Amino acid sequence: QVQLVESGGGLVQAGGSLRLSCAASGRTFSRYYMGWFRQAPGKERELVARINWDHGNTYYVDSVKGRFIISREKVKNTLYLQMNSVRPEDTAVYYCAAAQGGAGLLLTSKEYPYWGQGTQVTVSS
Repeated sequence: QVQLVESGGGLVQAGGSLRLSCAASGRTFSRYYMGWFRQAPGKERELVARINWDHGNTYYVDSVKGRFIISREKVKNTLYLQMNSVRPEDTAVYYCAAAQGGAGLLLTSKEYPYWGQGTQVTVSS
């Protein structure tokens, strides 16, 4: 059974930095993609960034390009999201998610079967 546990959320001032972590367990993640999603109140859950577990190839949504960095530490089975130059509009619950690579682009929440419980990130102006 895949388990994903996020940590590292909190309150940060605009322009500051925060690092989220996601501890993954329950299987090996070869051929998997891991992603960070976020959901603000009243909005749909959106993909922020995703990474190919084996090769480290990354994808970012335009609004975070140049500010956020997704990475993984295979030995520790841990996924990270380094958030820099944060903005009030980055305020949301951030979720870690996992999906096996296949035919889909893995850009939507529906394509990910495994989810963490979420961690709140609040950016003050």
